[in-house]
Amino acid sequence: MESHPFKTKEGPVILFDGVCNLCNSWVQFVIRRDSQVRFRFASLQSPVGSSLRTSCGIPQNSDSIVLVEEQRCFHQSSAVLRICKGLDGFWKWLYIFILIPKPLRDWVYRWVARNRYRFFGKRDACMIPTKNMRSRFLDEG
Repeated sequence: MESHPFKTKEGPVILFDGVCNLCNSWVQFVIRRDSQVRFRFASLQSPVGSSLRTSCGIPQNSDSIVLVEEQRCFHQSSAVLRICKGLDGFWKWLYIFILIPKPLRDWVYRWVARNRYRFFGKRDACMIPTKNMRSRFLDEG
């Protein structure tokens, strides 16, 4: 694996589709349940997100959630479940679904991903983090 422009020892990084309403809601969901401020974020459309995605070997046309953690990259259902594992409360128990075979988990993930704009809508531009959240977004400095 190539080296990353961001040292993941500073915390796991979640890459997300910045114009997708479902993805933006997911980011807000994670932030509210990450009391240890463990996760950082970058949109796939940003230079940082694009660079990390390339370092992970994930194609530029991929719109999957990506988790960069401890010099490893996870995408699709594996990324979502590993993120849940790092959240507060009940949500960490969802990691048990990692026991479901990856092809089946990813099939469900891809179905939701293919239909997310139809079900949840799309923004004209990437989300702008609030002043309190900016430090958690790599593309915001």
